Amino acid sequence: MKGRWAAGIMPRNFAWIVKDRLAVSERPGGYAPHHRPVRRQEEILWLEAQGFTRVVSLLPSSHNLHAYEELGLPASHFGLPPHADVREELGVLYPALLAWIRDGERVLVHQEELGERVAGVVAGFLCWCGLLPDPPRAIYAVEQLLRRQLGSAGRSIVALAPLLAPPAAPAPARVTVVMGDVPDAGDAQAAATAGAEAPAASATGGEASTPPPPRRPRRREDAPPAGER
Repeated sequence: MKGRWAAGIMPRNFAWIVKDRLAVSERPGGYAPHHRPVRRQEEILWLEAQGFTRVVSLLPSSHNLHAYEELGLPASHFGLPPHADVREELGVLYPALLAWIRDGERVLVHQEELGERVAGVVAGFLCWCGLLPDPPRAIYAVEQLLRRQLGSAGRSIVALAPLLAPPAAPAPARVTVVMGDVPDAGDAQAAATAGAEAPAASATGGEASTPPPPRRPRRREDAPPAGER
């Protein structure tokens, strides 16, 4: 393969959650009837070209795992069946994610499509590992990055994070989570960082920002008197 095909193509709905460490997307190759093996290969090639060292599948089935193996991209499977209690699985998944991040790996998490369950899982992870320990802030942050609201299915996953065994050690201080304007008591512009030590960095998917208010047209009565001009 030559040209752009050698570098592959970006998976749909790709977005960074932890800059240069943790990202999410739709299932490489597409979901359900839209899945295409050729597209899957191109998207896996893109992940490798971007330095990803691991794919984490949350699919209930083992779909795609053989494709990752064939192309030499390590993959881990943590099946999250729909409408099932995921507390036990999260208790294994979250320590594994934190360990990979601490080791400097670049990880992509996906399910069939980028929906509420994936969003809930990563928001819960931010709470659990201490990067954004306040659940409402983590939910709001992920909503801004993914540009979609989190409903009851996703929020119920986030609510499980404080019930899990805490991490043995916090996330490394050099890891930065920046989710746009994350509200905090007394500071509407606060951005969360690990240990509040790392500088802000933007997310690849683009931050949700609030545009400045439009300037009010100057009315005739606003003009200064002739003597003050």
